[in-house]
Amino acid sequence: MYQHVLRIANIGQLCGAPHRNLSAGDLPQLLVPAHSVRMIERLLTFFVILGFAVPALAQAQGKPDSAWLREFPRTDFAKTSIAYSEIITDGPRRDQIPPIHDPKYIRAADDKDLGPLEPVLSVIIGDGARAYPLRILLWHEIVNETIGGVPVLVSYCPLCNSGLVFDRRVGGRTLKFGNTGRIRHFDMVMYDLETESWWQQFLGQAIIGELTGRQMKLVPARLESLARFIERAPDGKLLVPNNAGARPYGATPYEYMDSSAPPVFARYKLPRGVSSMDRVVVIGNQAWPVKLVAARKSVRAGDLVLTWVPGQNSIHDQRRISKGRDVGNIIVQKSRGGRLVDVPYDVAFAFAFKAFRPDGTLHLN
Repeated sequence: MYQHVLRIANIGQLCGAPHRNLSAGDLPQLLVPAHSVRMIERLLTFFVILGFAVPALAQAQGKPDSAWLREFPRTDFAKTSIAYSEIITDGPRRDQIPPIHDPKYIRAADDKDLGPLEPVLSVIIGDGARAYPLRILLWHEIVNETIGGVPVLVSYCPLCNSGLVFDRRVGGRTLKFGNTGRIRHFDMVMYDLETESWWQQFLGQAIIGELTGRQMKLVPARLESLARFIERAPDGKLLVPNNAGARPYGATPYEYMDSSAPPVFARYKLPRGVSSMDRVVVIGNQAWPVKLVAARKSVRAGDLVLTWVPGQNSIHDQRRISKGRDVGNIIVQKSRGGRLVDVPYDVAFAFAFKAFRPDGTLHLN
């Protein structure tokens, strides 16, 4: 396994970014035997896709792959809103990137492991305040939880940097989610345990199975630094690993990813001056480059106010997340009853917005 990883030399080189060669001494920082195999398989396949092999991995599939039928015997594959050829099996299988069904927390202010600028996906509902570090989510991608009486799905896809929180109640029942192990347009495809319908994480929409076409409701959440969450919720809770040794938490395998320009993303046509790996603030069918909001500090769009403040590490830059470059924090609010309230938004890579919102508006001024 270690020799296989060494053969790829390094992630930054495959991305065309500045690089540093891996050595055997580096591997324990990035991997732990057995536990991280599936994530690394996905990573290796992803970077092969970036440089060489999209057609080989995304062979035309006019019908479901036979492996899908074995892994998901209760999925109604006769119902779909997409072409099966759009789905890539990139290494992991069902729940081999393990979702978290029994989350464990500590008081965020008591944490000693995270850097103060490390990113968390935070949710405050009523008296419930929770923060989910990306250093954990990048290895698990899904958390099923109930906050303030609301059953929520906390989701994060590190390949497109999409972090969204959804209400798990759909059609009168509460769903629980797992990971198919597959991706579409480089975004995670989830499934619900109740019907084994497949769901697109970026959209919160069922794309295959009994619930095809059903939509989950977004819950307001922020992608912010740990320090900013603690400032907002001094007694808020922070997700911690159930087993701290199960993954190399605090390290990222996505080193240098957001400073690259992988040619595979050229298929998603973006305006001049916007790179596929630029972060954009996504609100429904509209998006604004983070660099635009950062330059102006605040952008008004109708009743929306988008604000940027410095102080958040990228998880797609340095090996240690706490050393990642500052990409800043985004807040999206609107006025309601004389006060500003949070609005659901996403901070994703530009290619993902174009992939899933091809007719959407990307505001450049």
